[in-house]
Amino acid sequence: MVNTQVDLCGIRLDNPVIPASGTFGYGYEFAQLYDINILGSFSFKGTTAEPRFGNPTPRIAETPGGMLNAVGLQNPGVERVITEELPRLRACFHKPVMANISGFSVEEYAHVCERLDAEEGIGWFEVNISCPNVHGGGMSFGTSPEAAARVTAAVRRVTKKPILMKLSPNVTSISEIAKACEAAGADGLSLINTLTGMRIDLCRRRPVLANRTGGLSGPAVLPVAVRMIYEVYEAVKIPIVGMGGVRSAEDVIELMLAGATAVEVGAENLVNPYACKQIIESFEPVMQQYGITSLSELTGGAH
Repeated sequence: MVNTQVDLCGIRLDNPVIPASGTFGYGYEFAQLYDINILGSFSFKGTTAEPRFGNPTPRIAETPGGMLNAVGLQNPGVERVITEELPRLRACFHKPVMANISGFSVEEYAHVCERLDAEEGIGWFEVNISCPNVHGGGMSFGTSPEAAARVTAAVRRVTKKPILMKLSPNVTSISEIAKACEAAGADGLSLINTLTGMRIDLCRRRPVLANRTGGLSGPAVLPVAVRMIYEVYEAVKIPIVGMGGVRSAEDVIELMLAGATAVEVGAENLVNPYACKQIIESFEPVMQQYGITSLSELTGGAH
């Protein structure tokens, strides 16, 4: 018998698999397909203070080994999340959930977190300072240690729940930003978000995406995620939620060996809605194959 449980910031998960924000809605959509309570947790759709329609279309494009997205944080706004989305979520998911929040100012991050803080079932806040697809927000706070620390400190002041700062790979030194977040009060880190990319339509001779650029995700980014998680693990003492190109139990184990405590699955959910279920179900044979008895013992094992 193998043990798949892990501990993330003091909260016990049955397994380390967490569908990533923006790829799993508010949970109830996938609950129509299978019992989502088999998941460790999931990160719900990125939430801002006001409703956002997002970027103009087209905003999704396939690429070899992945996809580009420039959705632009489309969401109904925090008040409707509280009154409409969370009650439906609670009806089908009975574990602590991760609330992904974003903003266009330090004050907005703090406001959204404060409004959600009292909501039943929210276990962690995943603070997205790394979205490459919105102008004037998101990634602008995740590209310097000072800005990242300001957002971290502001959110820290309005909640006692664990906060995980979601970091961008589109920076010179992700370790320096990770250390700044840790010093400002972060309980953990999520990495990596998407890499900025672009495709051009040969017939139109124009960018494929209306936003011109988008975030690259999918299998192509897995080696980048492994490298950055490995580096950040050596720079900080707080736990890491790893992500980037994960499609299998083997990928989860690889990110954990690099330094992750738990692992998010993103783009693969859009290709295969049963991806997380299949990863969880394959843990036992894969762990037996590699002589692993407990997943929690893997974190940082490659160092």
